[in-house]
Amino acid sequence: MPRVLGVDIPPNKRLEISLTYIYGVGRTTADQICTHLKLEPGMKARDLTDEQITQLAAHLQDDLIVEGSLRRQIASAIGRLRDIGCYRGLRHRRGLPVRGQRTRTNARTRKGPRKTVAGKKSVKGMK
Repeated sequence: MPRVLGVDIPPNKRLEISLTYIYGVGRTTADQICTHLKLEPGMKARDLTDEQITQLAAHLQDDLIVEGSLRRQIASAIGRLRDIGCYRGLRHRRGLPVRGQRTRTNARTRKGPRKTVAGKKSVKGMK
């Protein structure tokens, strides 16, 4: 199993797909990396030589922000928004959607599982 920047990339998948397991590398970036390093995107990741893996790791480290540094950069940006107390920072702090989505319905991913409110009367109980 090839290991690039501390991430085990799947050996049985195409190289362009395997590279997307690295945080910060999507399909487009993976295709650009393959083109820049003159690697066949359709080859399996297990077929990479040690030299190619080293070349790949060096390219990712030098030219792109990936993995830990990208996570730190995003966390610091969110922390800055929280500290200055702007609207987006407040939404992050409260765990609500940040980009204008509705919350009356369909916000379960951000809000988490439903919290049942005790004391609500049903329609049948009111009659």
